[in-house]
Amino acid sequence: MTTRTEPGAPAVGDDLLRVRDLTIGFAGPSGTNEVVQHLDFDLPRGGALGIVGESGSGKSMTSLAIMDLLPPGARRSGSIVFQGAEITDLREPQMRAVRGDRIAMIFQDPLSSLNPYYTVGMQIEEAYRSHRAGVTRKAARKVAIEAMECVHIADAARRVDHYPHEFSGGMRQRVMIAMALSMEPELIIADEPTTALDVTVQAQILDLLTEIRQDTGAGLILITHDLAVVSEVADEIVVMRGGRLVERGPAERIFTDPREEYTRLLLDAVPRIDDEIGQLRTATVPVQIPEDLQ
Repeated sequence: MTTRTEPGAPAVGDDLLRVRDLTIGFAGPSGTNEVVQHLDFDLPRGGALGIVGESGSGKSMTSLAIMDLLPPGARRSGSIVFQGAEITDLREPQMRAVRGDRIAMIFQDPLSSLNPYYTVGMQIEEAYRSHRAGVTRKAARKVAIEAMECVHIADAARRVDHYPHEFSGGMRQRVMIAMALSMEPELIIADEPTTALDVTVQAQILDLLTEIRQDTGAGLILITHDLAVVSEVADEIVVMRGGRLVERGPAERIFTDPREEYTRLLLDAVPRIDDEIGQLRTATVPVQIPEDLQ
């Protein structure tokens, strides 16, 4: 499968996505609580960006803001330019044509994202047909099988008729990636896609995301609390804490020469790597965050 390019789409340099001064807040009795504050970052075409931070850092809110899926009551300001177009100005029908089609999102828990009453094939087919007017069920089924084959689900022509409970956690996540991939998006946002998986399956999913990016040319944003995860995938890393940007830079520099104390603390929590077998050990180093950084 190859990534679809919009004919005549305006470009801003080599940027696929450009975020400037993104601020997200919720009104409260004592004023507005800003969960993301003045965030800037860029994603080049075909690039991979890791957004890293603890729970409550604002990383998932950032991804929802890009998709225009913020919860009720949220207020978003700033600029989000995708493929040269300011998408914060789009009305819902226009945004719906972008969301899920040109920008696809993979969520953390595939079991809750998949409907247990329908086969995985039917769910991929319906997602595809919702963005492709006039496509027959037969054609959509072919796309579903091809997408499942692309994510290395064996015997896809048979397993397309299986239900979510008949798949392991790792295979369900592959189904969700297949659903996103079927739309041939320019940008894939993966929000904690490996959190509930064991180390071996986690590595397989990360390898798969890298393979898809290389094969299709799609840009990738990987949202995670674990720097070990982005080390396998990302070219650039954004570190967030308490809604603010802490550090941003090339992945290699972040790992070898972090400039902020908080980034160093996150690096201390990265699981030890056994060079002989090239796999992550399950033991991790506990993080002790000084009181002045809490």
